[in-house]
Formats: sequence, structure tokens, C-alpha cells
Amino acid sequence: MDSAALQFDLFGLGEPAIPPAPGIGRTQRRFVHGAHSFVYELRRASRKSIGIRIDESAVRVSAPRWVSLGQIEQVLADKADWVLQQLRLREQRLREQQCLRIDWVDGAGLPYLGAQLRLRLAGRALGVARLDEQQGLLLLPLDPGCAAESLRAATQAWMRERALELFTQRAHEFARRLDVRVTAVGLSSARTRWGSAGADGRLRLHWRLLHFAPHIIDYVVAHEVSHLREMNHGPRFWATVAGIFPRWREARAALRSSVLPPW
Repeated sequence: MDSAALQFDLFGLGEPAIPPAPGIGRTQRRFVHGAHSFVYELRRASRKSIGIRIDESAVRVSAPRWVSLGQIEQVLADKADWVLQQLRLREQRLREQQCLRIDWVDGAGLPYLGAQLRLRLAGRALGVARLDEQQGLLLLPLDPGCAAESLRAATQAWMRERALELFTQRAHEFARRLDVRVTAVGLSSARTRWGSAGADGRLRLHWRLLHFAPHIIDYVVAHEVSHLREMNHGPRFWATVAGIFPRWREARAALRSSVLPPW
């Protein structure tokens, strides 16, 4: 469940490294491909292959210490169309994120379980945050005109509480179907993973999954619970996922195309 990645095996002799282009930084280089160019971060590592990874902030290239810069850039030339396509997709996702940006004021929209809630400042007399499902409102115990950061913090606190409740319920349901034991469910804010599972039965799930539709959440929970049976991503693991959540392919595709609003 991580960012796009590509890996190659490459063998050859090393040659002296060329200093980075001016202004790009010590670990960054600029690659030019016809009329297109992009900056990439180069990291030398103890590995047997060249890896290209594109995440939200950079094109990252990891290469064995003995591989020449010329060989690295030849691989980039061979895969430049793919890299540029991924960069265009990344820019599209960033634009979509900006369209989803939450304006932290009374009446703002909040993606919740695949739908929209409206934030309503109901005054401190309310005491605790309350969800009005019928009207699609999240009522918050804050006075009108409160600081945006206070509204954001109160909303996050409610979402984390609701996420832990929902994820725990779904985890135990899938564990019952699979006849495995979930010992604890916690929340995470990881940058690159939606969830994780330990051999001791502990699960950690990203609290912001609560933005997504229930079937996407169920896929991630079922995925992590299935790791309590199979600690890998082999055929038996996916058969295990299918046994407790048959719609996993559809949900995984939806997750991969989903965009989180920036907070």
C-alpha cells in the first residue's frame, strides 16, 4: 500500500561521480529527457539493483555504490516516459487535494465515510462533539468565531475517537470470521502506510481512513487482519483476504485512486 515503485537489476563497473548540477543540492541531480526534465534524489546504498520511487515530494533513486552515474541515467532514460507519467499523475493528485482543502470555519465541509459532513459551531454549552447523522452535521462545542486551529483540533480529536471505535469493531468482526485474535487496535499517522499488523495481534490503522467510504475502510482492516494468518503478500495471503472480504480488488482500486484532503 505504498507509493509507485520500480526496480531493476544492473551490473557494471563504477566510474568517478560527476558533481551535482549547481543549485540542485548535494544529493539531488537534474535529468534532462528531450524537452522534459526533472530533479531526482540519488542515494547510494548497499543493494544489488537500481530502484526508482516517486512519492509526494520527490523522485528518489537508490543505486548500488559501484554503479556508474552514466548507467543510472541510462536507466532513467529508458524509464523517462514512465517517470514523467507518474509526475503528471502526482501533479493531478495535488490539484485534486487543493480542491478538497478544508476551510476551518463554521459550515465547512468534511469528508466522512465517503460523504460530506458540515461542521457547526454549537457553543461550549454543548459539552462534547455530537454527530447529527440525519442532517449531516458534526456539532462541536466551540463558540462562533473561534480560531481555525481550535476548530481543526476539535474535529481531529472527534475523528480519532470515532476512527478507533469503528476500526476496533471491524477488526474484531474480521478476526472472528478468520478465527484469529486481535489483541489491540491503535491509530497511526504514518506517511506511507494505511495500516500494519504485528505477530502479537496488534493492529495500527491510519485515522484518516475515516474520510473514505466504508468498503475502503473494510478492505484495509481485512488486509491487516489477514496478516495475522499470513505475514506476507503471497497467493495464500490474498486468498485469505478474499475469504473474508471478497470485494478486495474493487476496494483496493478505489483506495489507490482516492485523494485525502490536506489538513
